Amino acid sequence: MRKTDKTEKVRDTLSNMKVLQQSQVEDMQQKLAWAGFRNKEIAVYLLGMRMVLPIITGIIGFVLLYVIEIKPDWEMKRVMAMAALVFGGYKGPEMYLSNIAKKRTDLIRKGLPDALDLLVICAEAGLTVDASFARVAKELGKAYPELGDEFALTSIELSFLNERKKAFDNLAYRVNLDSVKGVVTTMVQTEKYGTPLASALRVLSAEFRNERMMRAEEKAARLPAIMTIPLIMFILPVLFIVILGPAACSIADAFSGM
Repeated sequence: MRKTDKTEKVRDTLSNMKVLQQSQVEDMQQKLAWAGFRNKEIAVYLLGMRMVLPIITGIIGFVLLYVIEIKPDWEMKRVMAMAALVFGGYKGPEMYLSNIAKKRTDLIRKGLPDALDLLVICAEAGLTVDASFARVAKELGKAYPELGDEFALTSIELSFLNERKKAFDNLAYRVNLDSVKGVVTTMVQTEKYGTPLASALRVLSAEFRNERMMRAEEKAARLPAIMTIPLIMFILPVLFIVILGPAACSIADAFSGM
């Protein structure tokens, strides 16, 4: 049985149980694309796991907490632990995908301004859009492998797809980043109206660098407020002990002598 046959079998089983909808499959496929997984068939298996894992974790929790009683002193905590296990089994795969997608999006965001600068250089050198994306993917593949993979795949799709707009739309579909969507819109308009590519990309690159600098300044501005609680809880008590400790010892010695 081929992999597609297994996928269809799982899909039919879930559909017969009235727990699978096409909108759920499309939503899971979108999250898989954001996380960097190319195989869309995994979405059906993940939706099946979302139904099976809560039952498995619930059974394991019931055996450990109520049959074996690894924590006999727990009363209401058992119910809370059971609820946490069932919730973790239901939302665990989705939370794992969201975490991977967030890290991947952050890495792509960091390398996007450099990629646009290289695209400007390639466009001014006379390379086509396909060759420019391939060149940028080759140059940035080691520093930003996630962005290099996306640009390499876009270059391949630009070469063999009949509609070049579809290749750019696929890039925006795979990356959950507004900056990439802006680049895609610029590329589509350039292909459609024949506007200069280098000047448009140069403006976008400057905007993305300013955005990255503003984000760094925002984090730096939040730092004093974030450091207030650790300062009060850990640093000030130690400082008071160091400063007032000798004086307290001297006063204690004086009273003991009297």
